[in-house]
Amino acid sequence: MDSCAQSKAQDYRNRPYVSVVVWKWKGEASSRSSAVTPQSNNPDPPTSTSFGISASTPLANNHRLTHSHRPDHHHHPRCGGGGPPGDDKNKKDKKEKPKYEPPPQPTTRIGRKKKKAAGPSAAAKLPTVYPTARCKLRYLRMQRIHDHLLLEEEYVENQERLRKAKAVKEGNAPVAQAGEGAEDRNADERSRVDDMRGSPMGVGNLEELIDDDHAIVSSATGPEYYVSIMSFVDKDLLEPGASILLHHKSVSVVGVLTDDADPSVSVMKLDKAPTESYGDIGGLETQIQEVREAVELPLLHPELYEEMGIKPPKGVILYGAPGTGKTLLAKAVANQTSATFLRIVGSELIQKYLGDGPRLVRQLFQTAAENAPSIVFIDEIDAIGTKRYESQSGGEREIQRTMLELLNQLDGFDDRGDIKVIMATNKIETLDPALIRPGRIDRKILFENPDQTTKKKIFTLHTSKMSLNEDVDLDEFINQKDDLSGADIKAICSEAGLMALRERRMRVNMEDFRTARERVLKTKTEGEPEGLYL
Repeated sequence: MDSCAQSKAQDYRNRPYVSVVVWKWKGEASSRSSAVTPQSNNPDPPTSTSFGISASTPLANNHRLTHSHRPDHHHHPRCGGGGPPGDDKNKKDKKEKPKYEPPPQPTTRIGRKKKKAAGPSAAAKLPTVYPTARCKLRYLRMQRIHDHLLLEEEYVENQERLRKAKAVKEGNAPVAQAGEGAEDRNADERSRVDDMRGSPMGVGNLEELIDDDHAIVSSATGPEYYVSIMSFVDKDLLEPGASILLHHKSVSVVGVLTDDADPSVSVMKLDKAPTESYGDIGGLETQIQEVREAVELPLLHPELYEEMGIKPPKGVILYGAPGTGKTLLAKAVANQTSATFLRIVGSELIQKYLGDGPRLVRQLFQTAAENAPSIVFIDEIDAIGTKRYESQSGGEREIQRTMLELLNQLDGFDDRGDIKVIMATNKIETLDPALIRPGRIDRKILFENPDQTTKKKIFTLHTSKMSLNEDVDLDEFINQKDDLSGADIKAICSEAGLMALRERRMRVNMEDFRTARERVLKTKTEGEPEGLYL
């Protein structure tokens, strides 16, 4: 050590309150002496390496102090202002020092522990697949490949079969192999024919039910058999006298034959009740009372007639001028009762082919009996119920056969049960007397044109929801002696509303009613020839 360095070290040793603080790099722990320099009261360590020497601290051999380490150092004359010879070595050490790296993060967690998401981890979840047009095209392509493979398989089988047949024909194949191939081919073809033809079955009659699984049946040939009933057969349809299907080998019951009803009969059945009720009928109190006594009351309270010791009427006929409310009353009856309602027009019973009309009448009443209690409404009965006369036309004779079947269903040998019949016509005088006699049609209800009281009720009923002007006076139309039916009054109210709507008005005035009345009466009387029909 040269004289300059020695003098500097001696000066530091003479300072008793100077301590050495050595800060090591790379996050190593620091060491401090108990003495603290009075010039530095900051406990925080410096950001760079610093050296301080006390009297008790020996100078390390590997630390070279220069004059730049002391702030109050003056250049020694021997130093020449350039520092000691070891200055180059210090510079080399500074160059070789490693770069600063931040200390590692502490492993301890501060605060609450983060909770894991509920359910399976994201890596364990299956990816969501969204099909695209490309996937569909790939699927279609695989289907086409499958079809081609099936064709290829069938082609290979056919070629193999032809090769064997050719070998047998030429005599190159053994006889046993040829026989086995022919038997397999025949069995395959036989199974295909059986699949297309199905199992043969016989038709028989059910004579007696022994229990749920056995019965006595009779076949078409005559003998009776004690047979079993298959589990898939509907037991509710099995009754004595029913037509059944029998297996051709074991003669067991495999099915029940039911009569196929005409599809038009199912259309006649009213599934949804009409919206019209007795409150929508203006007047007709007497007619409503008679219909309820003859049709509605026997179905709802049959015990009343039993106590009286009388039989309820089987049917009623509604007759009168057109538009007097006959069909409207029938709709109200269908609305009020919970019975099955079947409606048909007389012209629908006229069929093209021979025997179809009577068959339709039978199926109509058979459907009514299966769904009893029921009501059968036949509108325009004069289409088939006219008086019989000698006719040479085949069509007229077929209509008469249809009417005869209707007479038999109304009052024949068999009891019809809870079936009520309502007929409607405009010309009761043209009907056959056998059709409307007591026992078949017990009550005839007349519908006439409304009087003044009934007219007022009908006008009030149809104008209750209309926006009327203050000048509207309906008594003017009520007091007139015009033969207005209920349908005519409804047409007048509707026409008056259309007149106001045509002129872009929201209220109907008196002039609209007058114009509508004239138009309805003109339409009603227009084209009628003078004179009478005899």
